[in-house]
Amino acid sequence: MEAAIFLRSERLTYRQTTVSDLEQIVAVENDAENIAYIIPWSKEQHAAVLSDSDKKHIVIEDEHMSWVGYVILAGLDSPHHSVELVRIVISKKNKGYGREAIKAMLKYIIEDLQAHRIWLDVKEYNERAKQLYLSLGFKQEGILRECIKNGDKYESLIVMSLLQQEVTHALGNKKTSAGRSH
Repeated sequence: MEAAIFLRSERLTYRQTTVSDLEQIVAVENDAENIAYIIPWSKEQHAAVLSDSDKKHIVIEDEHMSWVGYVILAGLDSPHHSVELVRIVISKKNKGYGREAIKAMLKYIIEDLQAHRIWLDVKEYNERAKQLYLSLGFKQEGILRECIKNGDKYESLIVMSLLQQEVTHALGNKKTSAGRSH
């Protein structure tokens, strides 16, 4: 059974991830273009997110309903209204899909989930992602120095965030223009 679309942006649709999506998600994570920037999860780790009320696993598709990537959010049950953008992986690169998807997620997190704060971490050497987040108004909060071990080396993460009022300003004080299907 296909999950219903719950959000649309200009060219993309967003729906709840299903078990049948997990093989593709694991394959995309292990793709050479992505593996340097994330620590891949097993199919079982992704499956656990599907039934966790504190998390949301979302598939992104283009206007032809072709798979573009996925997003994982966490902190949906946070009493502090702080939602983490755990992961975004885009398989169709250089089309602006990442920027469009992040903007749609920012609107969704602020308007639908009523979050006050959105945060993420990004590997220190992931310049492309850092520049994208900065261009969308994220502020660097700090560096978690050599906090993860990847193979035989340690890597640092940069923590970035946006507050509710910064998202509203960054997106032009517009309400979500994305149509929702119920």
